[in-house]
Amino acid sequence: MTSPANQLNLNVSSEIGTLRALLIHSPDSGLGKVVPSKAQDWLFEDIVHLDTMRRNEYDYYIKLLLYFLDPNKIKGHLQQIDASENQRNFYKPDHKDFYASDKVIEIQTLLAEILQDDVIREKLTASVCAIESCNYRLQQQLYKTDPVELAKIFISGSLYKDNLIFSPIPNLIFSRDIGITINNHILINKPAKKARSRETLLARYILFNHPLFAGSREHILEITDPVQHFLRPGTEQDEKTTLEGGDVMMVSKNHVIIGCSERTSLGGAHEAIKLLFENKVVEKVTVLKIPHKRDYMHIDTVFTQVKRNVWVILGSLGKADMSVSASDPLSWFGDKRPKDKTEIVQFINGHEQPISFNCIEELLNDISMNDLGSTEPTQFIYSGGNNFPFDAREQWTDSCNLLALKEGVVLGYDRNDKTVEAFKQSGFSVVKVADLLQQFENGGLDAHTMEDTLILMPSSELSRARGGFHCMSLPLVRDNIS
Repeated sequence: MTSPANQLNLNVSSEIGTLRALLIHSPDSGLGKVVPSKAQDWLFEDIVHLDTMRRNEYDYYIKLLLYFLDPNKIKGHLQQIDASENQRNFYKPDHKDFYASDKVIEIQTLLAEILQDDVIREKLTASVCAIESCNYRLQQQLYKTDPVELAKIFISGSLYKDNLIFSPIPNLIFSRDIGITINNHILINKPAKKARSRETLLARYILFNHPLFAGSREHILEITDPVQHFLRPGTEQDEKTTLEGGDVMMVSKNHVIIGCSERTSLGGAHEAIKLLFENKVVEKVTVLKIPHKRDYMHIDTVFTQVKRNVWVILGSLGKADMSVSASDPLSWFGDKRPKDKTEIVQFINGHEQPISFNCIEELLNDISMNDLGSTEPTQFIYSGGNNFPFDAREQWTDSCNLLALKEGVVLGYDRNDKTVEAFKQSGFSVVKVADLLQQFENGGLDAHTMEDTLILMPSSELSRARGGFHCMSLPLVRDNIS
């Protein structure tokens, strides 16, 4: 296990500070067992081809992260790593040749390490078996299983590779949704769907028990249901207490955005604000209510930050709607349906009167200018070039869901052509990840000197799951931005 000397000092005070450590989960065998009839129950949009997702897509993500965060693990070894005779062992958390970085941190590895402890293994096995309704004999069998294999079972749902004993948790690749780092705290999520409950259970055990987080245990925040919640109605999403990490953005040291969406309820936002204010984690929280539609899911499918004054955004949802006319009753009344209207209210700790914003662009401009001190005009890069139907098509395949490795250097999918053109028109360089890795390996380019670049990642299978690289990352440490 990680030694106390390697404990992480959690620190994330923005979405764009240089990334130093993050938590991820590589596609596991459970993704290859999702069937069409259960895909949407398990929150996938489609079934995926696992080998293609791994070899041709996610492996590039791992290599790129290592070049930026932990280059000693990869530089000079790229050809050997990808040699066919090595069978991808570099990427397999249960193999002796696994890259094992303490900066690009694999969830499965942390889980296997805490399961070495007999007490933790017994408790977690009992907890998993309880929520998955396993029989007692299976529980005893699992407890006696080797910790490395048991970690795989808890994640994939498979005993001995092909025997499914409970459902997979394919959404664990979207590690951001298990929690979010806010300054030196971690806020653990409360998922909206039962399919994700095992993810949260595993995350709790890792965060509270792994030595990597030993110095942060007093700074782990858990959302609870309101008192006597079990006596209250709970069938409607707005009445449940749910929150997922894709709806939480740490946009500046004292400011968090929480989205109310298909997955995060008003009750979840309310409980999160109480925790953040009571623990003096931030001074203000903006609640951003978007339509409860599968199209959007989380706020990070609608916008993400690129630089302190640059954001990528879905224009049709981000702008103030000036089209409503009293002479058009259908538009007038239709626009006022509460579930289809974007609403933005900012709460400041100790202030009784909240502040409202007319649209997402107005909020983001305020963050850039006032929270981050930008001296340049705020710039918006629009999904699909803000042209229908390309804006909607490319937002569906995560054109707005980007991960910043440092300010101005972001990862996105290669399939969103019109959005790529919009980046070029805004002065950004665009490079394919395979070409970039070769430049890093040959010494022709240094990751730390890169500026204003969109890195294009292969995405034919990853995009079927409806999540981009912002979703596939839980930043634990970022540099503060000056």
